[in-house]
Amino acid sequence: MSIRALIVDPSAPEALRLAAVADPVAGPTQVLIDVHHASLNYGDLNDARSGRVPVGAVLGSDAAGVVAQAAADGAPTVGKRVVALASGAFAERAVVDVSALAEVPPSVDLAEVAALPVAGLAALRALRAAGAVRGKRVLITGASGGVGRFAVQLAAHAGAQVIASVGSLARGEGLAQAGAEEVVVGLEGLDQPVDVVLDNVGGPQMVDAWNLLAPGGNLQSIGWTSGEPAVFNPYSTVGPPKSLSSFLNAGEAGPDLATLVKFVAEGSLSVEIGWRGTWDRIAEAVGALRGRRVRGKAVLDVRPGAP
Repeated sequence: MSIRALIVDPSAPEALRLAAVADPVAGPTQVLIDVHHASLNYGDLNDARSGRVPVGAVLGSDAAGVVAQAAADGAPTVGKRVVALASGAFAERAVVDVSALAEVPPSVDLAEVAALPVAGLAALRALRAAGAVRGKRVLITGASGGVGRFAVQLAAHAGAQVIASVGSLARGEGLAQAGAEEVVVGLEGLDQPVDVVLDNVGGPQMVDAWNLLAPGGNLQSIGWTSGEPAVFNPYSTVGPPKSLSSFLNAGEAGPDLATLVKFVAEGSLSVEIGWRGTWDRIAEAVGALRGRRVRGKAVLDVRPGAP
């Protein structure tokens, strides 16, 4: 039996295409889910081109759908609505470790929670790595993207004074309502130190953000959407202690996904979907993401008409 999936194909536009693949088989500690919606990330595009995912393999990490086959211990049961961080999420069916998913209550839209795994976990965990932020000045670069918009809300919810940096004023729309006390283009006008930087941009802007860090502050390097090198001037890393930390989503995703789903259910975290369409429009979605025309997340409908 075969299913449809988005696979790596170097000869195709953006190195990915829809194809038929073998139906995945779940192990004892895994569940098989019927994927209803999936979310597109910059990392997926990099995976398709970089060789990290082999030719012919299924792409994707973010999926939401319904359990089609339970794990050996019977949980979660068939029919349960779930969101998962799953390798090979861009498929009609995906296999997921029980530790990498969370149940979704009926009140929450599956298309919305499909946007949570990579971006939501990155925002939540990077803030945790940064330490207590209540009362501190937190600068979030690339704040109009998926990670950025989640980070703005989560940092504000934690009591931080949030500064949201965006590429243009238009891309900053809605960030003040999400909890940002300041919305700036680039780092224009920022001359006061900040305590924490969550950086999604990299390149020269990361260097400038580093220079804004107060003694004892830390910069979490989450993404590098600029694609540009970061060049530090001599002695710019010599002085009062502060730190730059690399960041990577790691560890069991389930508990943190459950936290994010809870926030969405209670209304303290909103999901902005800036592009949504059927997954056969993947080229359009990729173009919008690469062209920075997506505020928030891009969501693919794998089963059109599914809730």
